[in-house]
Amino acid sequence: MAKNKREADVPQGVMAKDLWERFRELHAEGLGRNAIAREMGKCGSVVSRTAEHLELTFDRSRIEAATAARLADLAERRSILAEQLTSDAERLRKKLWEPTFVYAFGGAQNIYNSEPVDEPPPADKRSLMTTAGTAIDKSLKLVPAEANTGGADEAKSMLGKLAQGISAIVNESAETPPEDEL
Repeated sequence: MAKNKREADVPQGVMAKDLWERFRELHAEGLGRNAIAREMGKCGSVVSRTAEHLELTFDRSRIEAATAARLADLAERRSILAEQLTSDAERLRKKLWEPTFVYAFGGAQNIYNSEPVDEPPPADKRSLMTTAGTAIDKSLKLVPAEANTGGADEAKSMLGKLAQGISAIVNESAETPPEDEL
């Protein structure tokens, strides 16, 4: 005997009727779609279609909580990576002004020569700056800088008030006749 009117017709892609009772038991135990699929040896889509056909739903609160936790973990990892990239950029920038060695292989004998210098040559500095810039850009993509427009807004406000004050003085002087006309 059918439990509901939909059980009378078994659509394609739904597990066989003789498995429905076991399916209902597993669902009543609180097992999720994937756990039921593993237990019954069916694919997830068959379990989903069968649940829909039998008008059963799965509790998604655990999935939502797990997703929120995973997103928080990823945000923390991005923050740590951004911090490390910023540290890398700082170390690279420091190297721009530190003593180093320049070296070359040359001559008929292909001899190695090195020479200490006070700071890297321009080509090496450019390479260091490019690499540091890339590290900074990537860190900002991972964790964007906080938009601190408070100071800019205050400056705009101050300039606006100053402009209004100057306009008022100009208008006032235009309305008042010069002293020699009095």
